[in-house]
Amino acid sequence: MFYTGWDLLDARELKPERRIDSTTLFDLVKLSFGVVAGAGALVALIVAYRRQRVDEAGAYREATRLHTERFSQAVDKLGSDSPAVRLGGVHALAGLADDAPDDSLRQTCIDVLCAYLQLPFTPDPGDDLAHQDEHHRYLALRKVRHTILRLIGDHYRRPRGTHRSWEGCDLDLTGVTIDGPLNFRGAVFSSGTVRFGGAVFSGGMVDFGRAVFSGGTVNFRGAAFSGGTVDFIGAVFSGGWVDFGGAVFSGGEVGFAGATFSGGWVRFGDAAFSGAWVPFTGAAFSGSAVDFGDAVFSGGTVDFRDAVFSGGTVDFGGAVFSGGTVRFVGAAFSGAWVGFVDAVFSGGTVDFGDAAFSGGAVDFGDTVFSGGAVDFGGAVFSGGTVSFDGTTGPAPGGLLTATGAQAPAVVLVLPSAWLTTNP
Repeated sequence: MFYTGWDLLDARELKPERRIDSTTLFDLVKLSFGVVAGAGALVALIVAYRRQRVDEAGAYREATRLHTERFSQAVDKLGSDSPAVRLGGVHALAGLADDAPDDSLRQTCIDVLCAYLQLPFTPDPGDDLAHQDEHHRYLALRKVRHTILRLIGDHYRRPRGTHRSWEGCDLDLTGVTIDGPLNFRGAVFSSGTVRFGGAVFSGGMVDFGRAVFSGGTVNFRGAAFSGGTVDFIGAVFSGGWVDFGGAVFSGGEVGFAGATFSGGWVRFGDAAFSGAWVPFTGAAFSGSAVDFGDAVFSGGTVDFRDAVFSGGTVDFGGAVFSGGTVRFVGAAFSGAWVGFVDAVFSGGTVDFGDAAFSGGAVDFGDTVFSGGAVDFGGAVFSGGTVSFDGTTGPAPGGLLTATGAQAPAVVLVLPSAWLTTNP
């Protein structure tokens, strides 16, 4: 390095000197030692970095090994004949998921807990003396199941990035019988997949109140709501895919009161409303695509009272109203497209009383009114488009009276047969 510095000094056409003074010589020596020291420091840094990587890899392997050992022990406990030992296994797996070295190992723990809930569900044999032991065992194992449901809700409600948060992880409860409390209140579903397909909600309280569905997929396809309460009150549907297609609402209450549908896609296509109380009271439809296509309303009550349809799309195309009660009393249609195209009103009660049609488009094209009570008494038509083009059957009650005083801004399409019978 010394002679390299010497040559560089000479190459830059410095004044040649047969003899250099002590100051120049000292500077060259300092430069040489400085460069050598810098090169040594660089080599030391590279060695330290590689050693750090090796140490990290070793620490990860050790953490994984310990996780695997604890995982095996927890799974063994979960398969024990003793409900108390199983309960310990549940808590051990939940703790492992919290402490997992990476997301894939955390997901594995969650998958095992979900798989336990998917095991065949043995009904209560009854509390008579002849089956007392079986009844006590049923209660003990139900406690294990309810503990898993509680832990799932507790972890999903924690904000992403915080300790013990499972937000964003997949959750597979396909075919599970949910007969106890499950609390997702205020949870955020922004990624991942949550499956309740074919699940049976037969009791307890399942709370999605004020939950935010902003991404990912939440699947209730084919689920059966036969008892208890499932609460979506105040929930926000602003993105992603929420699918109730083919679900059966035959009992209990499934509430969407005050929910906001502002984005994404929410599907009730092919759903069957045969006995449950399903309120959409005060819900706001402002941007989502909400699909009730081919749904069957044969019993129970579906209530859209005071709902606001101001944007997006709400589609009842092909729906069948053959029983029960569907209320749109006081609903406000001010900007959305709400379609009942090809729907069949053959029974039950569908009430649009006091609804306000002030904008957007409400399409009853090719609808069939063949029975039941469809009432527009007190409805106000002040704007937008309301079309009954191609509709067959008698005019719904109160419709012709309500439309006789509509504002000029309304585009109203009525079948000619209704106009000739208008008194």
